Amino acid sequence: MTDFALLLLLAGFQVKHVLGDFVFQNAYILKHRRIWGHPGGLLHVAIHAALTLPLLLAAGVHGFLFFAILLGEAVFHYHVDWVKDGWLYREGWTVQNKQYWWLMGVDQMLHQLSYLVIVGLIAS
Repeated sequence: MTDFALLLLLAGFQVKHVLGDFVFQNAYILKHRRIWGHPGGLLHVAIHAALTLPLLLAAGVHGFLFFAILLGEAVFHYHVDWVKDGWLYREGWTVQNKQYWWLMGVDQMLHQLSYLVIVGLIAS
């Protein structure tokens, strides 16, 4: 892939993330992501995987790498959200607390860094 195509792919992952983490999220998902294995958290990850699928296909990713990226992203994304949501719940932090925003920022940074890793794997 060209450098420009890789940048477009990274932009695609960022758009995908906004859709998956904000547009297609609902109260059911948000309430239950902190409970490991709950269908709400699994639904959230399934939405992300469904949004990743066309990006990988457009990038021409196939075979083992295709499945490794889908699975790796799903497992990583799920656990980042699970840890964050559990931590917020245990501490009782809300949007009124600065710690909430620190944790939200770290959560979003980790997701974005995972997309850099994915694009790097595709580039190599």
